[in-house]
Amino acid sequence: MSAAVVELRSDTFTKPTPEMLEAMLRAEVGDDVWGEDPSVRALEELASRRFGQEAGAFFPSGTMANQAALAVHLRPGEEVICADAAHIHLYEGGGIAANAGATTHLVASDRGRFKAEAAEAAIKPDDPHAPRTRLIAVEDTCNRGGGAVWEDQDLDALAALARSRSLGLHLDGARVLNRIVARNDDPAVYGRRFDSISVCLSKGLGAPVGSVLLGTARFIGEARRVLKRLGGGLRQEGYLAAAGIYALDQHVSRLADDHRRARDLAAAL
Repeated sequence: MSAAVVELRSDTFTKPTPEMLEAMLRAEVGDDVWGEDPSVRALEELASRRFGQEAGAFFPSGTMANQAALAVHLRPGEEVICADAAHIHLYEGGGIAANAGATTHLVASDRGRFKAEAAEAAIKPDDPHAPRTRLIAVEDTCNRGGGAVWEDQDLDALAALARSRSLGLHLDGARVLNRIVARNDDPAVYGRRFDSISVCLSKGLGAPVGSVLLGTARFIGEARRVLKRLGGGLRQEGYLAAAGIYALDQHVSRLADDHRRARDLAAAL
């Protein structure tokens, strides 16, 4: 008998539990390209309600959800301010340029985090020689930062800056539920800071695929257009959405076990 392997490369190697698979088998489905999959609608409503947002849209991947959000926020020739370690800059295939025709202004970060003062200094003046700054993006927790968590006061300062300068504020929340559990946050209170949020279901939560993009009803309506353009319109995707519903209902609290094991491993090493 071969020895059991403990996979430590990434939390993306998680697999559905038998109970999650059973929930997928029982899912009520329809053609979601026609907007007629009840399980997808249920997932979108659950996620948006939980994070204090008006609406949500189910995406095949976190990268596609981020890219759709950026394509709605930005126009060609505009820019997004983000950390030098940001996933949207480093790991999404140059999608900001390819999909939105936009560029990034990178700010130096502490494990993926930066201060509002740094973001404010990066905002371009109203000058036709410069790209127009339209968006600030943060990643919480920060992948390249080893799971670093943003401080509330820094997020509040960024949100206030974005409002005062008429900028959007996007959250790449690939692992935001790790943050919610680690800080014992109310996700609705936390989420209201942002104009758009992507939440991944296929990492530590164990769903096989999928992310949910959240925002106002108008924003999500525009994001659905980008979803279609990127090829993300799926048919009976309620089987996948059912896994996401199960993950949000049953697996979020289990992230505390992951955090404990990570601390134990760090101490042992």
